[in-house]
Formats: sequence, C-alpha cells, structure tokens
Amino acid sequence: MPTSIATQAGGQPTIRPQVSVSRTILMSTVAALGGFLFGFDTAVINGTISAVQATFQASEWVLGLTVSAALVGSAVGAFSSGHLADRLGRPRTMVMASVLFLISALGSGLAGSLWSLGLWRLVGGAAIGMASVIAPAYIAEISPAHLRGRLGSLQQMAIVIGIFAALMSDYALATQAGSANSVHWLGLAAWRWMFFSAVPPALLYGVGALLIPESPRHLVARGRETEALKVLQTIVGDLAPSKLVEIRGTIHTTNAARLRDLRGPRFGLLPVVWVGIVLAMLQQFVGINVIFYYSSVLWQAVGFSEQSSLAITVITSITNIVTTVLAILCVDRFGRKPLLIVGSVGMALTLGVLAYLFGTAGLDVHGNPVLHGSSSVLALICANLYVFCFGFSWGPVVWVMLGEMFPNRIRAVALALAAAAQWVANFAVSATFPTLQSAGLGLAYGLYTAAAVLSLLFTVKYIRETKGKELEHIEHET
Repeated sequence: MPTSIATQAGGQPTIRPQVSVSRTILMSTVAALGGFLFGFDTAVINGTISAVQATFQASEWVLGLTVSAALVGSAVGAFSSGHLADRLGRPRTMVMASVLFLISALGSGLAGSLWSLGLWRLVGGAAIGMASVIAPAYIAEISPAHLRGRLGSLQQMAIVIGIFAALMSDYALATQAGSANSVHWLGLAAWRWMFFSAVPPALLYGVGALLIPESPRHLVARGRETEALKVLQTIVGDLAPSKLVEIRGTIHTTNAARLRDLRGPRFGLLPVVWVGIVLAMLQQFVGINVIFYYSSVLWQAVGFSEQSSLAITVITSITNIVTTVLAILCVDRFGRKPLLIVGSVGMALTLGVLAYLFGTAGLDVHGNPVLHGSSSVLALICANLYVFCFGFSWGPVVWVMLGEMFPNRIRAVALALAAAAQWVANFAVSATFPTLQSAGLGLAYGLYTAAAVLSLLFTVKYIRETKGKELEHIEHET
C-alpha cells in the first residue's frame, strides 16, 4: 500500500497511508444522504406554515406544536437509533430511516387534518433522529484520522443542502401556483406538493444504504472480524491488520452497548457523555432553527411580502452552504475547538444586534415589530452573518465531534443520547418561538444571545481538541 510522509505537531515524521479516498468519500456521501433528508424534512415546513394555518384554521399554539411534532419524533428516533445501530448495523438502520422518510412525506402531503399532519410529521421526525445519529457515527468509524473532520462535515453539508433544496422547492411551488395555498397539480394545493417532494431523495437514501459496507468497528464489536478486515482493506490497504488489532483493543465485548454502560461518577453519567449532551443542546439553544423553520413568517412580520420572505430565506440557506464549505476546508487544518470559539463570538455579537433592533423597533397595528430603512438592512445583514458564524463552526463541528469524541464501545448509544437531548432542545426552541414572537422578538433574540455567550464559555473550559487523532487514541484520553 503506498504511503506518504506527514509531520506531527512535535516535528517528528510519521507514515500516513494513502487511503482509498474516493471509496471512503462515496461511503460517507451515502451516509450523509440521511443528513440531506434531515435538512429537507425539517425545512420543508417553512413554506407551508401560513397555508397550513389557513387550511386548518390553527391557533398559534397548535401550529407551533404541529411544526415541532417532527422534533418530538426526532428525539425518540435518535434515542432508539443507538440500540438499533448496534443490533442491526449502521446501513440497515439507514434503510429503516429511509422507509420512515418515505411514509412521512406521503402521509404529510395527504393529511386531512392538523392532527394527522402532526402524526405524519412525528413519523418523519423519527427518521430524522435516526439519520442524525447514524451518519456521524458511521462516517467517523470508516474515516482515517487526517480526513475525518472533512468527511464528518459532509453531514452538515448535506443538511444545509437539504435545507436549501427544500426552500427552493417551496419557493418554486409557491411561485408557480401563485401561493402555497393555491391549487396545483392533480387538484392538490401547492403546500401538499412541498411535502411530496421528499419522496425521491428518500428512495435514493434507501437504495444507497443497501450498497455500502458495514462499519468495521461495528463488525469487530459483533465478533465478525473477517468481514471487518475486508472492509478495512478497502479503506487502509496493507495497514488493515494492525488497524484491526487497535480496534479490537478498544472493544471488549460482542454485546451491544446499553444505557447502563454510560453510567459514571458525575450526576449518573460519564463526563464525556455530559460534554456531548451539553454540546449538542447548545447547538440548538443559539436559535439557529428559528431562522429555517420560521424565517418566512418572521420576515413577513417585519414588513416583507410572502415571496420576498421566501427569497430571503433561500439567500440565507445559500449563505449556510458557502460557510459549510469553508468549515470543510478548515476543520482538519485549524481544529475543532478554535472554530467553535470563533463561531460563538460571532453568533453572540450578531444575535445581540438583532435583539437590540427587534427590541427597539416600532410596532404595527397587530403588535408586530416594523423595521424601516437602515434598520431592516442591518437586520438582514446580521441574520446572514449569524448564519455565517454558525455555518463554519457550531453547525458542522458539533456533528464531527459527536461522531468522534465517544469511546468505540459506547459510541452509538452515547451519540444517540446526545442527539436525543439535541432534539429536545430543538423542540423547546421551536415550540416556544411563536409565543416568544408574540411577547417580543427582542426577548427571543436576547435569550439566543445568552446561549451563544454560554457556548463560548463551555467550549473554552470543557472541549478537548480531537484534530488528527485516531478514534482509538481519543478513547484513551476520555
């Protein structure tokens, strides 16, 4: 197997295998398709909110619960996926998620009531939760250390491309039909077709998952070392036998990990598990998904038209894609912790400005804040700068770290617990936003600003750098 010379931090040369990069990228991309559906399914609701509210005459409170139903399902799906992934394997769990995505898309588009829509969104949420755990775990387990950050960032890239695709689909359908509530093809309103548009990627995800190999670390944990060796040979070539020995040394049982394996001396859990949980929850408490779930409604509330609001949201999603590309280029060069720190500072500043602008804005006859002239322009700039700061830091880096920070034996179940906590936080932020919006956007963005400051303090004190380290070496440090 060809090798190349790399230099360690201390200046000593080390041998780095020339891995089968194209194959590893392909395997990672298939896993990241779950991230695409994750982003698509969570964002597609954005363009349907006003139409759904008008169709079913929903109150703000009930509408908030319906929008957030997917997040409840996501917490359940994430929590259960660790056990499924350890029992059935990573690719099979991906197939299960793809089936749930498909059922949710069809059911949501055909929903006859707000409650049935909430039920189908719950099913889709379970698929999202499963995908949010399986993709980072699988990518981390098949990636060599010097590529793991970039390949792990594919999850966030897929998420933001999924968000962009959903928003573009919403915009195109609403524009073509005249509005999201207008009748479109086959006598169905455009908002129903917005949900149907998730069907093709759900099918592609399921087919792709059937074609990729199982994670070698999962195979070793299940006592299937011959199969694990074959997979490792396609990734690291002649170094496969030594890598197999390393993996074997960190996996001491063929039994699937359970929640009791996460027990530790601090408040009932291992310290590394607590760090993962808080890290995951802070990613949501900074309010990023308010931008993608409610942005069209938000911008309408401050004076923009429906189509202009959707166009602004599309521009915001493009910003998110560009900054995720930046993260992919930087995460293995500068490390995880520096990106988190810079991102936290940027988010705190931009959210603080938004809190001030919305808190001091005048109100219209309906009690909504109205921004005029330079204030509206500054709000748009700060909103996109906020997305920029999140996009190169807390968006992709959190998924990279959740995939690599836990020991091999408990990775899937620990990641599942952290992801479930993240979805609970996501639900709390999303479900409370309509009420906070009524109370005042200044208050809402003030709370998100405080979370951004807390994320900075937490990163400085508790996050350990994992750049360039093999998963087996990270394990010894936890």
